[in-house]
Amino acid sequence: MSYLRSLASTALAPLATRWAALFPSQSGLSGERGDRQPSDAAMLRELKNAMFVDYDRRALVEMMRDMDRRDGRVKMVHGRTASDVIRGGLVMQTTSDVLAEEWERFAARLQLNNWEKLKSDARGLVIEGNLPLQLVLDDAANVVAAVRMPSETMVPMVDLGGRFKNPAAAFEQRDVMTGKVLASFAAWQMALGRLDPDNWDDLGSMGRPMLDGCAGVWRKLMMTEEDLVIRRRVRAPLRLAHILEGADQGVLDAYRQSTEGEKGEITTDFYLNRKGGVQAIQGDATLGDIDDVAHLLSTFFAGSPAPKALFGYTDGVARDVLDDMKRQYYDYVDGLQDAQGGVYAFVFRIHLLLKGIDPGPDEFYLRFAQRRTESANQVADLALKWMALGLPDEHIQSEMGLDPQKIRAMKLKQANSNDPYPNPLKIGPDGQPQGGGGTSNVSVTPGNARKGESGTAVSQPGSNGGRGR
Repeated sequence: MSYLRSLASTALAPLATRWAALFPSQSGLSGERGDRQPSDAAMLRELKNAMFVDYDRRALVEMMRDMDRRDGRVKMVHGRTASDVIRGGLVMQTTSDVLAEEWERFAARLQLNNWEKLKSDARGLVIEGNLPLQLVLDDAANVVAAVRMPSETMVPMVDLGGRFKNPAAAFEQRDVMTGKVLASFAAWQMALGRLDPDNWDDLGSMGRPMLDGCAGVWRKLMMTEEDLVIRRRVRAPLRLAHILEGADQGVLDAYRQSTEGEKGEITTDFYLNRKGGVQAIQGDATLGDIDDVAHLLSTFFAGSPAPKALFGYTDGVARDVLDDMKRQYYDYVDGLQDAQGGVYAFVFRIHLLLKGIDPGPDEFYLRFAQRRTESANQVADLALKWMALGLPDEHIQSEMGLDPQKIRAMKLKQANSNDPYPNPLKIGPDGQPQGGGGTSNVSVTPGNARKGESGTAVSQPGSNGGRGR
């Protein structure tokens, strides 16, 4: 399957040529020497790819899905991480009105402004370790959909050196039952995001699930918890020893029959006509010892990017330690945002090439709105500190996850609706920003906030523009 012929009507170079110019390392390089992976691993992968899918990777992905279905903790880790990744949605930052308009139409067609679509892609990335998006074109060579494919069925067709054999048929989808090739995709037609591959430059090295290293511990944890329940059911109940001194077998059988016949009722009295008694045998007094479960639980969350205190296990966790662990978790979320956003940026760039637009690498930047999942107050406080340092407004707005071009347009629209001679950007006759009062004064005091951070104070000018009395 190839859509290259449909691009013959364009006056530009074929898309395959432009794709090779954008990503030269994904095809053969004349100056490259050696292989990108050991020869034994390359030969083994070559044999597998020649006939079937990678069943080891498929088994791992299926296990991650099974863990997500069976264990609410795993589901919460996957769901919480995916929600934190897409928090705020995608933001296109560009100075070009053409690119901004193209992005608005592109995002609407691909439903990239749909929270469920973004979360589905994010969950696929963390559960499967890969995010393969198939670019679907219409008759006019417009990208109309980015369909997430099952990553365990995708096979990258690479040589022993880890490069695509033929970029026009870079990926194949195989039937997991028969190994039959269901479809073939060009390199530009399959946007692939890989999470923690063994070697990113090796194009045949697929990503790894976020919790793949915790699979063994998870199995032990589930078995131990099941054993714990069985142990409680078997050893916890109170037992009674009925002692009848001098009783023969017939008397014992009769007493046992009469006593066991009343098991469905609450027995409070026993009547004996000989020396004996009923002695209580307490259940296992060590049922509260669950150090083994606690150890496995801590080991499981040690391999997870998120601290276990975020999921309800708060025993023995100090606030300062939790803050440090949350900061590490937010750093991991930032990396996931970059990985997922990079896939969408690749798809958008291919769309622009199909439209005959070849933007430079710095003409647009696609990111998720909220980095490090900080609160709104933290973002605003950081922006005020940047403002006190005199950084440009566009830089501050970009770091806040906002679109400077959209904010500028909204300012102009607001000024035009209120003032027949607007000057929302406060530009003087000489083309320079106007000075004077009317702006907020931001002061930063070092060491005046929690944990030794700097404090921020904002003073608003009065009706006289801050000129005083």
